[in-house]
Amino acid sequence: MGIIRETKNPPDRRVPLTPPQTLAFRERFPYTGLSVQPSDVRGFKDDEYRYLDQDIKEDLRDCDILLGIKEVDYTTFIPDKTYMFFAHVGKRQPQNHRMFQEIVKNKITLIDYEYLTDYEGRRIVAFGHWAGLVGAYNGIRGMGIRNGDFKLKLAHQCRDMEELYAGLRLIELNPIKILITGGGRAAKGALETLRVLNIREVSPKSFLKEQFEEPVLTRLDPHDYVNHKRGMKFDLHHFFEHPEEYESAFKPFQKETDLFIACHYWDPRSPCFITNEDMRTFDFRISLIADVSCDPNGPIASTIRPSTIADPFYDYNPYSEREESPLSGVKNVTVMAVDNLPGELPRESSQDFGSTLLDDVLPYLLGDDDKGIIERATITRNGELTESFKYLQDYLEADPEG
Repeated sequence: MGIIRETKNPPDRRVPLTPPQTLAFRERFPYTGLSVQPSDVRGFKDDEYRYLDQDIKEDLRDCDILLGIKEVDYTTFIPDKTYMFFAHVGKRQPQNHRMFQEIVKNKITLIDYEYLTDYEGRRIVAFGHWAGLVGAYNGIRGMGIRNGDFKLKLAHQCRDMEELYAGLRLIELNPIKILITGGGRAAKGALETLRVLNIREVSPKSFLKEQFEEPVLTRLDPHDYVNHKRGMKFDLHHFFEHPEEYESAFKPFQKETDLFIACHYWDPRSPCFITNEDMRTFDFRISLIADVSCDPNGPIASTIRPSTIADPFYDYNPYSEREESPLSGVKNVTVMAVDNLPGELPRESSQDFGSTLLDDVLPYLLGDDDKGIIERATITRNGELTESFKYLQDYLEADPEG
């Protein structure tokens, strides 16, 4: 097995296994070799791996299985290998179309972390908690800059989470209203960050009906932001199975929110949260959207592209429907849409991810997949779409230039 360097640009600093975890790997799987490709961008130095006698080498062609984090530069694929990384092709993402075609061309077996699930469909490995944690920090930082109230370090400039939280404890928020959507890992991570500020948490009903002389926050589950079109009682399973039967109930919250931290899962068939028309109404209040979910050209009209760790903000002008310089216009909506937020805390997030990988994934990858965990996450096998992912055939065959 080999750990590849990250080749997406800008590169990600996370790793599938930290240096101590490679030692644990060798102890737990003594009959499986492990090599690490050198990298000068990781959150862990090559010397940290070497110190623990981990093999470091450039050429990984003798490896059968190659592990990464983000999408792989398609020019670096080694034919006939098994790759495991976050491929982001399951929703026919256009930016990864060519990469997906090269996976098939090179007869690669692709296992996507995103689809590693248990019998009940719950994801096994994910960085969502860390995305929410950092996304909420970025949202608070952006509000401080936009309102001229305080300045915080860029998250990736903090040595670790302890320093990031220490900086938060020094600031004082004006009486703003903060809204989080979602109830999964990302939303819980966002709440963890905001609780450092001792912000009062209120119910969605109070959030809409009351005014406060202190900062407050609320969190919405799907039953708070959608209604069934024919008035059927809300059922979460039905919503996930038939999101096209629902309509948005989010508009009242647009009029009462200053900072929107979007941590929800969104299906393209689901109703949108915010349209251009919404943002042009006189009582639209949201000034900054920390879009942790980051679905460009999806449920939030102002998220027109991902932003980057180095430049996390841009402004969206809802009248011209164009991007403008960050924090440049009172009528603009400031957007934070970094699509690799956990990379801002690469050491902590990698430690958490690698621990789950070691305990709950690799035993099935390298042994008997009796629970179907690896099978459910296998998108292609030797370059052929597996049965669960046959729906991607048209995406695969489409013209990459078109």
